[in-house]
Amino acid sequence: MAFYIVTMSHPDGPEWNHYVAEHVEYLLDLIEQGRLKASGPIKGTPLRSGFLILEADNQREVEAMVKGDPFSRENLIVTLSVEEWDPLFGVFGEQSSKTLPPDLKAIAEKLGYV
Repeated sequence: MAFYIVTMSHPDGPEWNHYVAEHVEYLLDLIEQGRLKASGPIKGTPLRSGFLILEADNQREVEAMVKGDPFSRENLIVTLSVEEWDPLFGVFGEQSSKTLPPDLKAIAEKLGYV
């Protein structure tokens, strides 16, 4: 399994308001499945934007999860980016690849990666 960062923006307006509760219910289902690790709005952007940390076997699975979102079904995603992420440090560090760049090999032991 790998982590993926998904960033999406949505148009403001009545459609967003109409589907936001169904969108959140969908996200809660992804949490129950162990797929969604964190999500929330991005502050200070001109469009309504959100950020999700998903766990999946590959990018196709992530794209399928996004496609299942009510905002996607209703064509309420204006921009979308999906990027694989390796959380080497912090809360998700134990689930990372633990493959440090060569310049950081000296701290591998401190991180518990040896």
